[in-house]
Amino acid sequence: MKDFNTVWATRGDWFNSDGQEQSIKDYLRLADQLVWKRQLSYCVAAILALFYIDPIVILAFYSAVALIELLDMALARKHLGWDGKDPVVGGKILKRITINTGLSAITISAFIVGTAVQQTSSGHLTPSFLLLCASIFAAMYNSQMIGILLLRLSIYGLAFLFIAFLDVFRYFPPLNSPIWLEFFTIIFVLYFICDISAKFYLSYQERLEQIQLIKQENERAKAALEVKSQFLATVSHELRTPLTSIMGSLDLVNSGVLGEVPEKLKRVIGIAAKNGHRLANLIDDLLDLQKIEAGEIVFHFKPLNANELVDEAVESTTGYAGKLGIQVTTIHCEEDCRFLGDRSRLIQVMNNLLSNALKFSHERGTVRVRVEALGTRIRISVHDEGVGIPKDAKDRVFGKFSQVDSSDVRKVGGTGLGLNISKQIVERHNGTIDYVSELGVGSTFSIEFDRMTD
Repeated sequence: MKDFNTVWATRGDWFNSDGQEQSIKDYLRLADQLVWKRQLSYCVAAILALFYIDPIVILAFYSAVALIELLDMALARKHLGWDGKDPVVGGKILKRITINTGLSAITISAFIVGTAVQQTSSGHLTPSFLLLCASIFAAMYNSQMIGILLLRLSIYGLAFLFIAFLDVFRYFPPLNSPIWLEFFTIIFVLYFICDISAKFYLSYQERLEQIQLIKQENERAKAALEVKSQFLATVSHELRTPLTSIMGSLDLVNSGVLGEVPEKLKRVIGIAAKNGHRLANLIDDLLDLQKIEAGEIVFHFKPLNANELVDEAVESTTGYAGKLGIQVTTIHCEEDCRFLGDRSRLIQVMNNLLSNALKFSHERGTVRVRVEALGTRIRISVHDEGVGIPKDAKDRVFGKFSQVDSSDVRKVGGTGLGLNISKQIVERHNGTIDYVSELGVGSTFSIEFDRMTD
């Protein structure tokens, strides 16, 4: 014979639904959050009753209510970390919730009914009001599980009916007596409680459905992203091998090793080689982007000197700058400007910033690289005197496959991935990247990192 916990957990595939798992989690979370609010309400009710009813009875009832509330809190805190994967554990939790709910509702009802019984005069406004508050509280905060809600409300409903019939059986009043008015009022209150309980339950179910839809959409988006990443990785790797062979052959032909190249062919071969290098850069950027988004890049953080990092990056772009006729100057930081970073990845960032500054500068212009310490931060900025960037273009500047000048006649080529990759690398260093720019005047891109302290 199956044990009670297993039957409860598996009957009707109860735990096969993420919604039911979420219902238990929500119930436990609210039980933990609201325990002291409920305790305060019951404490105020007990203090109020002490002045008019036998204090020993009131204290006994309140102690029982407080004990059950503490059991609820202990249950909630013990299982708040439940992952919802083990149905047997779920069955045990549900069993405990059901028992605690029954004990709590019976104790609270006994407390309120006891207050009504000790009132010798007709009319039970205070206990009826307390029971109404308890019922509304249940409708609001037990709406996650219909079974638990019905159990608590059924017990409260019996208490309501007991109070409604109490004076009827005490006094057997005529139909025009105020006692019957109170009786029918309590019946109406019961209808009101049922109505608002249904509203809260349906509202919770709608919210749960929306959460499930969002989760499903998220799972589909993740699956699509994974397929896209695998596609990019596969295509990039498959393109790299033949492209390397093609570029090697073109460079070999262009160098004249295989014989004199006719002048008419040199220009064509040069264009092909240039575009081959651009395609190689695109493939490298695609692979970097895919690895960063998949979390496959491992960063090796070590203490770096910002001045040395900048010198290495500037030196690697000297040939390109000389070809464009642009002078690159460096202003070093005179203070201690060490920070934690991955040298190779930050050289990649600096190369992107310097490459963009050189590409968008005017001939015979100047690019200035500055390193400065700003309190607890290190800033590295790259300033050019080029064409500048229009306002409200930040999304395009740091976007994927986007360039500020996206027209077919733009003067400068590129993959549109460099700054997006740079932004992701900098953010993995807990740093920031930003720019200021003015059309026709120039742009300044800056990256900032936390400064090392001894």
